[in-house]
Amino acid sequence: MSDGDRSRARELAEVLVTLADSLVDDYDVIDLLHRLTDECVHLLPVDAAGLMLSDHRGRLHLVSSSSAQARLLELFQLQAEQGPCMDCFRTSRQVVVPDLAGESRWPRFAEQASAVGYHAVHAVPLRLRDETIGALNLFNEQAGPLESDELRIGQALADIATIGILQERAVRHNDVLVTQLQTALNSRIVIEQAKGVIAERHRVDVAAAFTTLRGYARGHRRKLTEVATEVVEGKLSIPRG
Repeated sequence: MSDGDRSRARELAEVLVTLADSLVDDYDVIDLLHRLTDECVHLLPVDAAGLMLSDHRGRLHLVSSSSAQARLLELFQLQAEQGPCMDCFRTSRQVVVPDLAGESRWPRFAEQASAVGYHAVHAVPLRLRDETIGALNLFNEQAGPLESDELRIGQALADIATIGILQERAVRHNDVLVTQLQTALNSRIVIEQAKGVIAERHRVDVAAAFTTLRGYARGHRRKLTEVATEVVEGKLSIPRG
């Protein structure tokens, strides 16, 4: 094994341990999923990642993304009701598109992806046994496939997130599953609102606003959603970092 392979293996092990350690009784689902998309970009040769989660009606919603461009493209998929993430969720299978040029299955998505600078996409399902609750999209600016071991890493990260959301009791009790998923989706809304408040107050973009929001929550050992709620309600003013 080369030094580069050893270093990559150590990084992967550290990320897996970090994500697994977060799976405690009172963990923050939204923070876990944002961390997942960030780590995908860090560990894999991809330029962006986005994650969609289904509600109890089976409708997908964007929960986290690593860049503004990825967020726009994911939202376009939802609006157009076409794209690799949609197919991945429906079939519970990986969707691999090493080159979007001339992609005939989702012409509008392919055109939009090219417009924001992405030319390859790989989607992996968030799946546990027979339960599929979402999909993870991995975007590349250059056309070309991911290696099989890289796709396995992406799937492993998605599997950890799935376990974190469902856990065994959620698989056994559908009411718990519905509550956890709906809580995650509701939390996403208040976090987006808080990002807007901070962005306007500090005159920064939403990416920097989210970094400030998450940094405050972690620094004070509080849930991201709790801090976001207080920001939106005007109970908390986070100083500029």
